Amino acid sequence: MKKIKVLIIDDSALVRQTLCDILNSDPAIEVIGSAADPILAAERMRTVIPDVITLDVEMPRMDGLTFLQKLMSQHPIPVVMCSSLAESGSETALKALEYGAVDIITKPKMGTKQFIEESKTRICEAVKGAAAARLGPLRAMRTMKEVSPKYTADVIMEKPNSKAMILTTEKVVVVGASTGGTEALRVFLEMLPEDTPGIVIVQHMPENFTAAFAKRLNSICRVTVKEAQDNDTVVRGRALIAPGNHHVLLKRSGARYYVEIKDGPLVSRHRPSVDVLFRSAARYAGKNAVGVIMTGMGDDGAHGMKEMFDAGAVTIAQDEASCVVYGMPHEAVKMGGVNKVMSLLNIAPEVLRLCS
Repeated sequence: MKKIKVLIIDDSALVRQTLCDILNSDPAIEVIGSAADPILAAERMRTVIPDVITLDVEMPRMDGLTFLQKLMSQHPIPVVMCSSLAESGSETALKALEYGAVDIITKPKMGTKQFIEESKTRICEAVKGAAAARLGPLRAMRTMKEVSPKYTADVIMEKPNSKAMILTTEKVVVVGASTGGTEALRVFLEMLPEDTPGIVIVQHMPENFTAAFAKRLNSICRVTVKEAQDNDTVVRGRALIAPGNHHVLLKRSGARYYVEIKDGPLVSRHRPSVDVLFRSAARYAGKNAVGVIMTGMGDDGAHGMKEMFDAGAVTIAQDEASCVVYGMPHEAVKMGGVNKVMSLLNIAPEVLRLCS
């Protein structure tokens, strides 16, 4: 099987070496070179073209955003931004997603054995997702602003029982996304009116980036968007985004839906995990829920969506043509847990119809 060729661009020699060791530890990935800045990287790319580039945000001679814009206009290659946890770095990395980067990873650092293993998993998965990404749908989404060891969810919550949830008048919407999802979520949320039923979202994203992501969406959407906090009520006109590095569960007390923020191991290689959110929706919302699974690498969310389907919820998967990576939606369809498959632009109107 052909290996994914990766070029690392970072001004820190330690980060370059650490990323090289992490990526080369995966048999599906091969680091073909590294460079301290984009100008040196451009020279290397005259002899060999990588499948994926990991790109630092702040570098001497040319910053990451400038290089990304030049790259996407001249020779588009999937790019994974490698950022620090600083607030300024988070905002810049999110801007890079708008310019065409596929994903964000945090700069690797030393810690406990579990931390190192989890970081290795996240970084390698991000690169694999980028290698599978189709940049066409991502470029199309950027023009849509004119258009208004693998665990299962068992480690976090028991499977829902077969008893049907008693219907209430309120619907709740749960959404899961990964690679390409930041722009897909923007398109989806921008189309929703102020009185949209409450929404809970899992987007695979590192810790500290989700707050900046929510703030950005809140500034452009009619619905209120915020990073979820423990015990936040799920109410009309508000979308809650799972905080990076924490699972989010939908819970119910009487007629009130709220979220629980929870630690725990990676589920389906992720924390937060879509499977965990969807399982909780199956258990506590049942037929009151509408589930949406969007673009993303892997199968996180497929099992949870099948549980929602079995509990009577209506489930929607984004179609292949509009996905950056048709991984998570495809796995959900194959598992038989999807009622409807549709283009990204049609999902918001359908959600509103189902909740009316």
